[in-house]
Amino acid sequence: MNQLVKNGFLLTRQSQDYGQGTVITLWLKTAQGAVKLLIENEQSVFFVTNEQAPFAQKLLNEQQIPLAKISPLSLKTFGQEEVTGFYFNTMRDFYSARDCLKTGGVKCYEDDFRPDDRYLMERFITAGISFIGDECIYQVKNGNSPGNQYLEVANARCRPQQVDIPLVMISVDIECAMDGALYSIGAYSDTCQKVFMIGPVPENIADCPGYIVWVENEVGLLNTFLSWLRAYDPDIIIGWNVINFDMDLLQKRCDKYDISFAIGRDNKPAYWRKNKNSEQKYLEIAGRVVLDGIDVLKTATYNFPSFTLDYVANTLLGLGKKVEDVDNRIKEITDNFLHNKPALAAYNLEDCRLVWLIFEETLLLDFAKLRAQLTGLSVDRVGGSVAAFTNLYLPKLHRSGYVAPNMGDGHSGLVSPGGYVMDSVPGLYTNVLVLDFKSLYPSIIRTFKIDPMGMIEGLKTPDTSIPGFDGAYFSREQHFLPHIIEDLWSERDKAKQDKNAALSQAIKIIMNSFYGVLGSSGCRFFDPRLSGSITKRSHAILKTTQEWIEDKGYKVIYGDTDSIFVDISANYDQKQSRALGKELQDLINEKWQQTIADDYGLESQLEIEFETHFSRFLMPTIRGLDVGTKKRYAGLVENDGKQKIIFKGLESVRTDWTELAKIFQRELYHKVFNNLEVADYIRDMVAKTRAGEFDDCLVYRKRLRRKLKDYVKNVPPHVKAARLADEQNAKEGKPLRYQSKGWVEYLLTLNGPQTKEHLSAPLDYDLYIERQLEAVADAILPFIGTSFAEITDAQLNLFS
Repeated sequence: MNQLVKNGFLLTRQSQDYGQGTVITLWLKTAQGAVKLLIENEQSVFFVTNEQAPFAQKLLNEQQIPLAKISPLSLKTFGQEEVTGFYFNTMRDFYSARDCLKTGGVKCYEDDFRPDDRYLMERFITAGISFIGDECIYQVKNGNSPGNQYLEVANARCRPQQVDIPLVMISVDIECAMDGALYSIGAYSDTCQKVFMIGPVPENIADCPGYIVWVENEVGLLNTFLSWLRAYDPDIIIGWNVINFDMDLLQKRCDKYDISFAIGRDNKPAYWRKNKNSEQKYLEIAGRVVLDGIDVLKTATYNFPSFTLDYVANTLLGLGKKVEDVDNRIKEITDNFLHNKPALAAYNLEDCRLVWLIFEETLLLDFAKLRAQLTGLSVDRVGGSVAAFTNLYLPKLHRSGYVAPNMGDGHSGLVSPGGYVMDSVPGLYTNVLVLDFKSLYPSIIRTFKIDPMGMIEGLKTPDTSIPGFDGAYFSREQHFLPHIIEDLWSERDKAKQDKNAALSQAIKIIMNSFYGVLGSSGCRFFDPRLSGSITKRSHAILKTTQEWIEDKGYKVIYGDTDSIFVDISANYDQKQSRALGKELQDLINEKWQQTIADDYGLESQLEIEFETHFSRFLMPTIRGLDVGTKKRYAGLVENDGKQKIIFKGLESVRTDWTELAKIFQRELYHKVFNNLEVADYIRDMVAKTRAGEFDDCLVYRKRLRRKLKDYVKNVPPHVKAARLADEQNAKEGKPLRYQSKGWVEYLLTLNGPQTKEHLSAPLDYDLYIERQLEAVADAILPFIGTSFAEITDAQLNLFS
């Protein structure tokens, strides 16, 4: 029996009933390889108030639901009621008891935690684990490579441990026919490239790429790939829509041929779960994690107009496939499979490589690992802000003598407003400064000690506590969330110093999610008094800051959530403007330090930064009105003699405007901001549009957010175009492309909207000029004393 302490990184977790007990299984990657930890006889628990405990026990006895034990505890609810713990040897009994008591009107607290999650959380274990136990090496079937064995540790005991264990990653992609029949499976890493291809070994095998592995048929393809994958023994499998497409199809093809989809480290099949509220599927593989590039990018707050592999690879890497038409691509893939298999293999491998390069460029695996280490979320968890907050908060709450509330326990009938957005003052300005509060909501939480338990304690002693909003008070001493944020903040500062972009981004996302968590009815700690004490405080902070700036003689023209835009007039050069921005920054920070100390006896954690100097700045009006817009502006930034125009919410950065509008807006604004003549440029763009020179730039791109048949009233142009296209597809015997959600690329013709691939009528240039050029121009031209009509109306110009 070996009792050496070892460390590992947590890959997968699971709880299962075996016989009369529950076993938690944790798969780790260690420096020595894969390890399977078994934690046996772990009990499940929920809590019932002492007042209801006898009745609860009676109900369970009547239903003959076994209890392992009942223990009065030194814990209480937020309503100050003491509780009793109800413990169960199996999850089966736990869930039966929960359902029985709810039916009987007994309120159970914390009855939605799986044993594995609670085990890790209560020990403050996130991703790094130190363990000891009874060890035994297991050899799985089919193969003699090191990847076919693992260490199993029974009677494991674990504690948290910082670890730095490299993980082995492989990128996987499949190519197939329209009916799902497989052609090939590709795999790529920086040390291994393979394409498993159905087909006879070519006579000119020496001329074929060495990475192709030839197999006789689809059964051989599946068996060969699965055997290779187990031998390669990756910790992480990556791909593009890899779970809902590639893995799902591999499972279906294995089912078709009665092949076990055994890709786990224990040689057991993968386990599938479905989301009841969506088409999303989840894949659990013993000891391996599947990361979908799209999901991880979104979790890391990347945003693209399209998440196709082509688009993202072109945007991030300047690489990608050039074929854009899906029908042609599938036709080309099938044609290559029949006539040019090496070309298909290269195509397959390139898809794998692009995903790998995207992960490398954006540090996605590092991000996912660090997020797991910071929060305790599983590496492949999508979203999970509420779970991350709970993992960090709940064990601290228990140690302070409280159980967590249930969802719906918080105050109702109150409304927590969003961020403060000032009314804007429209105009074309010279010299606008932007001052931005650094992580305003987390700073407010830290400064004013906003915390779920802190509010419960603060309400007991309002006279000595910190006032919030809507009747909330917060304890000056008893709280956790401010300290959690403070620790994360400190770690982020270190990450910035170390230039660790992935860690910095992970921490930023976690910190900024805490307000959203407290304001979400899907969180057990939801209470509008908490979220309102953050947002209403931010409103007051921005309004007061505006007053201080205007008392200095400057004009605040806009503010949004945590930013303030200040017009300082044209009387400053670039150097003076930046010096003034720094001066205002220091003034505001000093005033907040003093004000919060005087009014609340607290140390301010608020920090405003001078962020941007716009040498020219446009705050447009709402179309057709004299009222200024919100969240829409453009400004010219100059650094080291170089100019850059920043657009916010305008056509140049919107996906529902044509490329023509974007090209036109960028150049027109450049000319206006630099006091250049614009009339000739506008007339030239109109003439070239009418002449068809910009036809490639007239495509609209819009998403179908519902199934095509579900659009009944107010049918928008892209839906009309999609319906016409699929009617034509049906006539031509082609697949129907637009029946479900997806993107539609269409143009406006004299016969109405038509998709790009079914364009048959002449383009409606007058409509494009009105909707794309005139609409863009008249957002800025009135501020220089002219209009699109005045410039383009030849007859008016002739007689003026």
